Amino acid sequence: MMPAAEVAHAAATLSSWLSGVCAEVNKLASDISSLLEGNLAGKPGIDMAALAGLDEYPRDFLTRNTFAAGAGTFFAVDTLAPGLPALDWWARKEYGTVGRLDLDVTPGSSRYYDYEKLPFFSTAASTGEQSLWGPYVDFLGFEEYILTFAAPLSVQGRFTGVAACDIRIKDLEPLIMPTLRAISADAALVNASNRVILGNSGLYLVGERIKSDYPSQHRTALDVPHLGLSLIYIA
Repeated sequence: MMPAAEVAHAAATLSSWLSGVCAEVNKLASDISSLLEGNLAGKPGIDMAALAGLDEYPRDFLTRNTFAAGAGTFFAVDTLAPGLPALDWWARKEYGTVGRLDLDVTPGSSRYYDYEKLPFFSTAASTGEQSLWGPYVDFLGFEEYILTFAAPLSVQGRFTGVAACDIRIKDLEPLIMPTLRAISADAALVNASNRVILGNSGLYLVGERIKSDYPSQHRTALDVPHLGLSLIYIA
């Protein structure tokens, strides 16, 4: 195959796998939205009773989707009754166990996690569509490069937050690197901001921003709605 044909095959393979991740995150969001709707039973806002059973969904997600390092729910703070936890996040621990991860959401603290301003949350809030943030170094959680996939929650017709999952780049590598290495040219999966998610050579390093006018560089958009992903290669 010529590189262009190899890239077309790789793009289709990556699109299929990434669309599968998106489908799982959308299902998580849909299931949690349905739970909240049922628990609210017509009440105007989310209270403690509405959160009953919430933790079952991210734990089940992590059991079914071994590629994910963490999963859970981030709420829009203005939809919650005072004193309610603003997030419910579960992560893989040592020896394969899954446990709740506590993050500091106290404004003004040294490790304040102001997630409502982060792209995975703000993009889903403004567009009503799935979002992707990364790769970025998650200093408050895994302290390594990760991707965050998120999908909006809608309760009583109102944006209520997002359901999301984290994938470590080191866990993503064995899943998609064989596809990238099947391309007989320097190639990489890049995000909507033109940053490398993963490349098949030293030319493309994780997190590096790629110049759009790089000589002999070609681009193929991936068929994954709303995320702006593409495959680039040199030919």
